Amino acid sequence: MKNVQSVSGAPTRGQVARLILELGPSTAATLGSRLGLTPAAIRRHLDNLIAEGLIETRTARTYGNRGRGRPAKVFVITDAGRSAFEHAYDDLATNALRFLAEAAGPDAIAEFARRQLADLERRYAPAVAQGDLAARVQALAEALSADGYAASAGPAPAIGGAGGEQLCQHHCPVAHVAAEFPQLCEAETEAFGRLLGTPVQRLATIAHGDGICTTHVTGTTHVTGPDMTNTGKAKGSAAVVPEGFFDAAGEGRATTDITSGSGGLLI
Repeated sequence: MKNVQSVSGAPTRGQVARLILELGPSTAATLGSRLGLTPAAIRRHLDNLIAEGLIETRTARTYGNRGRGRPAKVFVITDAGRSAFEHAYDDLATNALRFLAEAAGPDAIAEFARRQLADLERRYAPAVAQGDLAARVQALAEALSADGYAASAGPAPAIGGAGGEQLCQHHCPVAHVAAEFPQLCEAETEAFGRLLGTPVQRLATIAHGDGICTTHVTGTTHVTGPDMTNTGKAKGSAAVVPEGFFDAAGEGRATTDITSGSGGLLI
């Protein structure tokens, strides 16, 4: 598979594409500043990447009242751009899961996904066991980045008074597989809830066409970590969980807006 550098024909252009992949939706000013490029130079690289279909422009999301002037324009990686980077999967994985679904039903896919995530939970658990919630979410982001997910963490945007942390994954090695089998995303979200011991909600996924995978982590902790069984499932204490979230036991899913109690935040 070609990589972005060979597709774009210039090392710097490849760096621009990778930075957009890692940062998620980014302005030209941010990209130019991070790479030490002049406004004219970064615009030239961005225009070439757009012409090659590796990135596209979108209007930046705003929270609260926006001031006067044009909405900010951000650059995001496209499916073609993401595919230009190496992925840790191939058509064999999709075909195998299709066969499993046909032979054993969709529940078998969910069970398979949970067992795949069991190893991740065991490896990540020591790293996310210490510190306050913000520190543990940051540790989880660092662990995910080491596995190729280009993750970041920080305070969640204050929407309707709801606080917490936000975990972003700017790259997904199995995005194309997860697009057909969302059980992979669901199992990952459940694993995050168990690892962090608090309700989490997946707000966006690369598999569903969003620029990044975004997970909201609430500030209420229920358990300290996963209690793994020999089946790969984790056991957690029961808790009252806002609708739309996964609790520490991976339960309590719905699609109600956490801020107003109506409407869905899930994309």
